[in-house]
Amino acid sequence: MSVDTSITLATGQPYPYRRAALVEPDWRRFPGWRDVTEAEWRSAQWQRVHCVKNVKQLRELVGDLLDASFFADLERDQAERATMSMLLPPQMVNTIAPDVAPAGPGSLTEAWLRDPVRHYMLPVFSDRRADWPSHPHASRDSLHEHDMWATEGLTHRYPTKVLAEVVPTCPQYCGHCTRMDLVGNSTPTITKLKFAAKPADRLEDMLDYLRRTPSVRDVVVSGGDVANLPWPRLEAFLAALLEIENVRDIRLATKALVGMPQHWLGDDVRAGVERVARTARDRGVALAMHTHANHAASVTPLVAEATRAMLDAGLRDVRNQGVLLDGVNADPHALLDLCFRLLDGAGITPYYFYMCDMIPFAEHWRVSVADAQRLQSAIMGYLPGFATPRIVCDVPFVGKRWVHQVASYDEVRGISGWTKNYRTTLEQDDPEALERHYSYYDPIHTLPVEGQEWWRAQVAASLPV
Repeated sequence: MSVDTSITLATGQPYPYRRAALVEPDWRRFPGWRDVTEAEWRSAQWQRVHCVKNVKQLRELVGDLLDASFFADLERDQAERATMSMLLPPQMVNTIAPDVAPAGPGSLTEAWLRDPVRHYMLPVFSDRRADWPSHPHASRDSLHEHDMWATEGLTHRYPTKVLAEVVPTCPQYCGHCTRMDLVGNSTPTITKLKFAAKPADRLEDMLDYLRRTPSVRDVVVSGGDVANLPWPRLEAFLAALLEIENVRDIRLATKALVGMPQHWLGDDVRAGVERVARTARDRGVALAMHTHANHAASVTPLVAEATRAMLDAGLRDVRNQGVLLDGVNADPHALLDLCFRLLDGAGITPYYFYMCDMIPFAEHWRVSVADAQRLQSAIMGYLPGFATPRIVCDVPFVGKRWVHQVASYDEVRGISGWTKNYRTTLEQDDPEALERHYSYYDPIHTLPVEGQEWWRAQVAASLPV
């Protein structure tokens, strides 16, 4: 039975649901890719080789379709603000202003400046705030993950869960990356940290810790991005994890399912995932994949195809963990459009939307706790319960907290207080850890005048708050 998806199914509702067909934008609209074949586009190797890594390569790709002012804006950001080096796979570039047809010199400039995918993947200087480009409490490792390393790259923050950073690189670099202090290449503003141990030794140290720590049942295998670890090495690590009796959940974290789905469509990778999934199923271990889409435009037929390949290979779920970003998705319609595109179009379950962390130069992306609470309320009731994402605040020294779990909130000064019901590895002997309020700070530009003036006074007095 055919369905006319152009008809609004719920007239008069604040959000009019309609099922939208996925479309792969035509990459040939860019002068630099005019002769790229479909076979080349579907090749993970071609995608990796043709990533846009600098302004020169972007100029070669788009020609004169972007004004010189755009490139000047981008170059200034790269020199003065960027915490992540430029790295955009062709798949992601192709989802920037996908519906705007080139019509001559400079014709893409305004559309690119407005575009939500560009806004977080390729920030320009004029995007950033001039008044408060960074919050006074911003820090490189805003979640203190390094402080909670049990071994190098293995963060043990929650009682039963760990995060394994198996590789410090990704196939794409997002401007808002919470691990900007470690992941990727150094930029003029940030000299990145480097792992000290050899990769094989780091992974073995992680496995040794998990073998002698039976309280851990859940391992998030991340980085960076697991798509950047050669598959044989990743498969060997996963096979070793599956030998550890206390490990009951394994989650593979990869933005590449959205940014470079071609990787997960490779025959060798698909076969390897199937082998790992079969072993996991035989041993009663839940194996899932977490990806990272922030806007509906990023969800294309190739993303859906790669997701189906992963589910067919035996993964239990594919879930999305996005980031709430002003100018990208911090709007009920944009958020619901993305959730339905994920769920209906690609078979990906909306799972979490994190508030953007307090890293340097991120204030133009961040929203207040009050706005996040309003967004959570606005999206309730439209999606199935299992696919209604929770909007969470990743509170320093605490962890994920649903935005409505705030214990105290001064909306004038934008200071929220949060509690927790477990001790991190930093607080095993701290008798007050479960009674203390831990602070998170709203962007100062979202505060009333009184609150902004208070912060200016605090900065003038050299903090701390």
